[in-house]
Amino acid sequence: MANFFDDNEDIRFLFEHLDLRALATVQEDGFPTGPDVHEESPRDAEDAVDNYRRILSIVGDVAANTIAPFAESVDHEGNRLNEDGTVTLSRGMQESLRALGQADLMGFTLPRRYGGLNCPNLVYTMAIEMISRADASLMNIFGLQGIAETINAFADSSIKDEYLPRFSSGELTGAMALTEPDAGSDLQAVGLRAWQDTDGQWRLNGVKRFITNGCGDVLLTLARSEPELKDGRGLSLFLAERGPRLKVRRLEKKLGLHGSPTCELVYEDVPAKLIGERQLGLIRYVLSLMNGARIGVAAQALGIAEAAYRVARKYAHTRKQFGVSIERLPAVADMLVDMRISLEAARALVYEASRYCDFEMNNQRVLETNPPTDADELKRRKSEARVWKRLNGMLTPMAKYYASEMSVRVANDALQVLGGSGYMMDYPVERHLRDARITNIYEGTSQLQIVAAVRGVCGGAFERFAEELESREYLDKDLHEFKAGLVEGRARVMEGITFVKEQGTDYMDLYGRKLVDAAATVLIGHFFLRQAERNERKRLVAARYIRCGLQSLQADMNMLLSGDRSAMQEFETIAGEID
Repeated sequence: MANFFDDNEDIRFLFEHLDLRALATVQEDGFPTGPDVHEESPRDAEDAVDNYRRILSIVGDVAANTIAPFAESVDHEGNRLNEDGTVTLSRGMQESLRALGQADLMGFTLPRRYGGLNCPNLVYTMAIEMISRADASLMNIFGLQGIAETINAFADSSIKDEYLPRFSSGELTGAMALTEPDAGSDLQAVGLRAWQDTDGQWRLNGVKRFITNGCGDVLLTLARSEPELKDGRGLSLFLAERGPRLKVRRLEKKLGLHGSPTCELVYEDVPAKLIGERQLGLIRYVLSLMNGARIGVAAQALGIAEAAYRVARKYAHTRKQFGVSIERLPAVADMLVDMRISLEAARALVYEASRYCDFEMNNQRVLETNPPTDADELKRRKSEARVWKRLNGMLTPMAKYYASEMSVRVANDALQVLGGSGYMMDYPVERHLRDARITNIYEGTSQLQIVAAVRGVCGGAFERFAEELESREYLDKDLHEFKAGLVEGRARVMEGITFVKEQGTDYMDLYGRKLVDAAATVLIGHFFLRQAERNERKRLVAARYIRCGLQSLQADMNMLLSGDRSAMQEFETIAGEID
């Protein structure tokens, strides 16, 4: 029987390669014993990792045998807006959600006391990738478990008790309602009004747009609770439920992800519950929510690329032209190898970013809920919190940018491998390309991810992390030489960073993409070297990736160091006038 975990060699390799036992230890607080410990808690790290493996195998089974067979019909059928402002999902989407709920997979990261599985985000990231390979549009509901995570992290206990068990059972789905007609990337401009009636009940008025799964049961809504403050300090986060005062006014018509309803919502004095504290809605809660969403979209991009690559790989093997399989034609072989390496490079980066997010979040949880009484231990944890915050501030947007751009490229190349057949609807690659195209747009465009990531690259996070990775000694002569190339690459990036800082912020933004690409090449090169120590095939992957990557890095840094500003200084002349 098909299984998207068992058949994915690279995911299973990374599952064993990455130190999940260390992660499980921090996730489970060192495996305490006693009457207060939940009966389903793992005994030790080995037991926890075995449990993660079983869960991923179940996800792989559901993805391959229930979700994937519906994907094509879900894409064709889409969703239906009803006269009462509710939305009916396609039959396949309903069946898939039912299967995920029956398999207890809708509370992936929630604590066990709320019916969740208490998995690290790294394991959840692997699960999202498999679900997205089966049907990328379903991920936009399955992957919104961050809504429940946000409630768990910031809401009071009565709200947690009321909603979280229902999220875990699959009874509820959620959405984050942030974007408005005049507030897209600039969320400080959100204007949906929050006000309190004479009984102290919060109510919401206004319109939200482009809301993924906006027809969900629970909507975490960013609203302006302090009308006198016009920036992000005037915004709070609220929980609102679907009902007669909260309606879907329109379903957007989209290029892809047809099974995922994207809604325009109208709030008419909707009763709502305040999440956490007033005025922290955007400053703290939404930023936390969006960081998780960025990793989720990065995993979605991996799943789409995996699906597209497999179609192309099989087609190139079976399709014969000029008397041979087209995979034997040099141009096609070169394309397929680059697709596979790009996918594994992005996966290495996304999984590492997710792993470091787990370390940061678990450390922060301990500091906030059970801070150490020992002064030295408290000092150590606070120091680690600062290090991980800076590192994740760079890795999270870098991973989202890198994986989503890779996904579009791989899906496009997959269609190219199939030629005219790929352009037709006889094969799913045209759907994969349509679905991939949103990943480098929503939850922050690639351009915005670069703006965020390049601050970390230039602010010291890249240099410190690269130096840490360089501390690894390789006895193997080839790996040692590859590492020397990456050390030279880092030096070249540092040269570029110094130059950019001398030129000013606008120059940093102009060449941000080249800097982030170069930094990612160095970091992923080190990840591949560590994988190559354990796997002969990965040695070949690392060799090709590092050789090609360092060539591009040199070209990008040469351009950056040239001081060329023509894109800005000669914009009107080169871009031409508007008719």
